[in-house]
Amino acid sequence: MIILGINAYHADSSAAILVNGKLIAAIEEERFTRVKHWAGFPVQAIQFCLQEAGVSLHQVDHIAIGRDPKAKFFKKIFFLLKNPGGSLSVIKDRLFNAKKVSSLDEVFASIEKNQPEVLKNKIHQVEHHRSHLASAFFPSPFEKAALLSIDGSGDFTTTMTGIGEGNQLQVLDSIDFPHSLGLFYTAMTQWLGFPHYGDEYKVMGLAPYGEARYTEQIKEMIQCTDDGLFKLNLSYFRKATEGIISYGEDHIPVVATLFTAQTETLLGKSRTKDEPLSQYHKDIAASVQRVTEETIFHLLNHLHKKTGLQNVCIAGGVAQNSVANGKITRNTGFKNVYIPSAGHDAGISMGAAFYVQNQLLKSQRSEAIFSAYTGSHFSNEAIVKLLEQRGVSYRFINDEVLYEQVTNCLINAGVVGWFSGRSEFGPRALGGRSILADPRRSDAKDLLNAKIKRRESFRPFAPSILKEYVQDYFEVNDVVPFMEKVFPIREAKRSLIPAVTHVDGTGRLQTVDQKVSPRYYQLIETFRQKTGVPILLNTSFNENEPIVNTPEEALNCFLRTKMDMLVMENIVVERNS
Repeated sequence: MIILGINAYHADSSAAILVNGKLIAAIEEERFTRVKHWAGFPVQAIQFCLQEAGVSLHQVDHIAIGRDPKAKFFKKIFFLLKNPGGSLSVIKDRLFNAKKVSSLDEVFASIEKNQPEVLKNKIHQVEHHRSHLASAFFPSPFEKAALLSIDGSGDFTTTMTGIGEGNQLQVLDSIDFPHSLGLFYTAMTQWLGFPHYGDEYKVMGLAPYGEARYTEQIKEMIQCTDDGLFKLNLSYFRKATEGIISYGEDHIPVVATLFTAQTETLLGKSRTKDEPLSQYHKDIAASVQRVTEETIFHLLNHLHKKTGLQNVCIAGGVAQNSVANGKITRNTGFKNVYIPSAGHDAGISMGAAFYVQNQLLKSQRSEAIFSAYTGSHFSNEAIVKLLEQRGVSYRFINDEVLYEQVTNCLINAGVVGWFSGRSEFGPRALGGRSILADPRRSDAKDLLNAKIKRRESFRPFAPSILKEYVQDYFEVNDVVPFMEKVFPIREAKRSLIPAVTHVDGTGRLQTVDQKVSPRYYQLIETFRQKTGVPILLNTSFNENEPIVNTPEEALNCFLRTKMDMLVMENIVVERNS
């Protein structure tokens, strides 16, 4: 049984493929187009998945599209009738986008010669948030769990709760557009002077520099309700019928300004992009983060009371808020939390495929997924061929010696590009496409920003830690394979690893498992043997672009930055060579 899952004509376009229930490949289209959050039809991602599975499109049994234009159709109509005066172009755009989604059989036929009617019979349209729920539950280790999907909006829903058991999930409740925690957070991201799609993580990074002094003002904008849900005070937000997000011919998502003049009356004039960050801005960020966390805990506590379950699976754009994720077991009744590597909209492709596999076909669930390595991979021979074509000097080094030499480079203030095995599915580099540094160096953040990243000084870098040592360094001992949670670092250890300790004493960790990441694990173990510290600073292998996907992109990034060493499989390129 072969199932192809797709997120198309939506931000973070992607594809995933299941063969007999096993996830064979999953990748974002942006890794090929080199445009962040690319939102068109994922032709190259589909072709990659088919190639990895060794099948043609004709051999695919089912095609799962993570979007259903018919979902909540009458609610959409009622909303438009109730809110007249919206932009006609917005309505046209929505109808055109819906038409593209519902006529994908023609697009597939253009990829591979097939009769459109043959493919049409294979296509399943799976509602956006059901795809999110499926992406979180079916790959989880839980036989039964509460479910939460929460993001900006998809198929007229912004939040959905449910229960998963065995190979089925049941929807319990949902919140309709435009009442959205994701849109609230994006509006405040824009007010704070971060205008681009996907900038929300900057607010999360800025928040620890402030005090949550303005939560009462922020709560004027969003209120928790007695039914365990929430609602927005819509006077503070752009009218939904005027359009929220648009996609141009370049397929880049653009979000309209979501806050209104009333927001500026409440909080003051919004910050411009180049305006210095004041303490007030930092305090607003802290207040926004606090209210967001309280809203998430409100939803989850109600869900826990309703289900009585100890396990919860979470997905959706808001599930990328790793600070909130790390606090769930300490602020709700849930004891175990699973969040997939691609909790954002790229995970829709995987979720839609699993929904068809389990919910519709009622197939037995496959093993839990704790590896994000489902993307591109390259041999030493292919890497050598590239370097020789480019006239770049290199050395071939066996693993035993390689780990020693990379560790020595790191200890001597080196910054290393690490390109190993398959690329990761999701926004986090997890030792497949990573830039590494010594976490013990207090100047490591400055080194990275000077040599490569050139990003805001308030944004933290993350620790990859051998999973056996988590309890020694963090106050919460948990398995965090996808860098999806932030925990407090033990006070006695903070001065030992200043480069990965945020200003509030926390770290967004990745627990590294020897079975899942054998080479990355051994590199960190070699570093531990030399330094006593079982941690490396890990950030994504890129420079203001999507994470590198190919050896050529890795080499180009190395050459245009001041990285000290590039390691691609067993091939090493050094700056001084």
